[in-house]
Amino acid sequence: MALPVYHITVSDNEYQQLTSNIWSDTFVNGTMQMHGKQLPIRIRYRGGHTRGYVKKSFEIRTSSRTFHFNAEYDDPSLLRNALSFQFFESIRVPAPSTRHCVLYFNGELLGVYVRIEGVKSFFFRQRRMPVRSIFYAVNDNASFSLSPGSSNSGTDLLSGYCLIRGNMEDRQRLRRFIQQLNGKSKMDLFRFLQSRVDINNYLRWLSGAVLTGNFDGFHQNYTWYEKEKSRKYGILPWDYEGTWGRNCYGAKVNPNLVRIQGYNKLTGRLLAFRTFRGQYKKLMKQHLERAFTEKRVMPLVYRLHDEIKEDVRNDPYMKWPMDVFLSEPEKIRTYVKERREHVSAALRQL
Repeated sequence: MALPVYHITVSDNEYQQLTSNIWSDTFVNGTMQMHGKQLPIRIRYRGGHTRGYVKKSFEIRTSSRTFHFNAEYDDPSLLRNALSFQFFESIRVPAPSTRHCVLYFNGELLGVYVRIEGVKSFFFRQRRMPVRSIFYAVNDNASFSLSPGSSNSGTDLLSGYCLIRGNMEDRQRLRRFIQQLNGKSKMDLFRFLQSRVDINNYLRWLSGAVLTGNFDGFHQNYTWYEKEKSRKYGILPWDYEGTWGRNCYGAKVNPNLVRIQGYNKLTGRLLAFRTFRGQYKKLMKQHLERAFTEKRVMPLVYRLHDEIKEDVRNDPYMKWPMDVFLSEPEKIRTYVKERREHVSAALRQL
């Protein structure tokens, strides 16, 4: 099946503003041809170190939606984000929808991108998940721990978070949550966690982050939201390029790089309780039996890989040699096989 093709057009003045400072988060105006329609858009560059690459990623806003067009420049498969989010959905963790596509900018072919649904109010409305607040964990200060030298007021506790929806009261409530998480004694903490965190959702997310091997996914690269009715916090994945045996720069990593206990403060405090540990182990065993298997994962890998193969050949900014791209499904298969062995053994010690 042919990939959808998107044409972005911006005026000379807007293009000059966009390119004059690649680190700016200011949007410029343009249009995008999408599904046969010409839509007015606002567009900016997105990402951290990736903004310096010749093939850049974009955030694009229409009148009602936000999309991230990721270049996946460091990922030789161009699949890892899409594969990860579909895996999360298979273990019942909400995740952004994705679609590979071909992108043109002012008539120039930029190559194969993955279009990722923005996790904003529309995302939750579409899934009938009423939320009170939405935060992005944007840097590695989002580990739920008290920062060194922080005062009791916790003025810097939210330096790792960007408020996407909500107000100062929501920020203050998250700040109190982090303070109480770190300060409560064991029995008070158990009741607190049950009342303030969607435990099942969190443990499912944890198992997904651990199985896919996202080393960066515990202190950042997640969305943290508060449910409207229960007032419990939930979590979902974001930015899973460095997974399935490669890091966020595309380098091969040990399949056992990520320990099954994860790394952040909230995970540590949760797994200190035998009840939650038992729940986590049960979920992990289910995933190893049903979801995280070569039989379940590889057909999706082959389908996605086949869909983009011809357009990857024509991608003028493809960083990796074609033979590396073609060998990636086998690399992912090897990762799944070796990761399963390690996680199975580690679960017996948990």
